[in-house]
Amino acid sequence: MATKIRLARHGRKGRPFYHIVVADSRAPRDGKYIERIGSYNPNTNPATINLDFDKALTWLNNGAQPTDTARAILSYEGVMMKKHLLGGVKKGAFDEAAAEVKFEAWKKEKEAKINAKKEGLSTAAVDSAKARLEAEMKVSADRAEAIAKKAADAAAELAAAEAAKNAPEEAANEEGTESTEA
Repeated sequence: MATKIRLARHGRKGRPFYHIVVADSRAPRDGKYIERIGSYNPNTNPATINLDFDKALTWLNNGAQPTDTARAILSYEGVMMKKHLLGGVKKGAFDEAAAEVKFEAWKKEKEAKINAKKEGLSTAAVDSAKARLEAEMKVSADRAEAIAKKAADAAAELAAAEAAKNAPEEAANEEGTESTEA
């Protein structure tokens, strides 16, 4: 039977979620499958992948052909690397212990890259939040300054109006006191 390792789509419109399955190559995309070996959620950053490593490796060694996306996922998780190293062991290029050491070194390097990406994303989110907060504080300070200036102008206008209102009364009072003094 020609088997494929491929993705079966689930989830709602615009929010896909995939099951990684082993299926007969003639079966429909979301139809009958032989075995489910994992899941893939591209909605998160970085994408969330849950994969049964041993089952995927067994199916690859038995001749299952991964689709392009499934191959990328298997490569990301290290299944393709492990298959490559086991092929080297079968050919006698190196022994199983050396293959295991190479795989562990590759896996540590890959995990370091993934963690660096996660850290970069979290620091980028924090930095953008700080930048937005600073911009908002600047706008708020400008608004407060404009409101204070407007209030000061209004107070000055009110004082000028009061002075203008009191000035004719004082002038009349002064004229009245001058005429009585003379």
